[in-house]
Amino acid sequence: MVTESSRRQVKVGRVVSDKMNKTVTVAVDYLKPHPLYRKIIRKTNKFHAHDEENSCRLGDVVRIEETRPLSKTKRWRVVEIVQRADEE
Repeated sequence: MVTESSRRQVKVGRVVSDKMNKTVTVAVDYLKPHPLYRKIIRKTNKFHAHDEENSCRLGDVVRIEETRPLSKTKRWRVVEIVQRADEE
């Protein structure tokens, strides 16, 4: 049996903005080949994620999970903080 949480997408990215209340902006990088020239290009997508305790800070690496729509742009929630920004 497939559980509900296993069907949801999970991504890892870094927090690029924490100015909103209970919301962080997470930038997720991935590598993709150019369609014609096949050179590997770094692409970035930004997601707004729900952070209930306001615990994420700028530069943190976090794991986010897909969830139901929480607002106009928020469809992700922070599952855990993988690495703090000051631990590097």
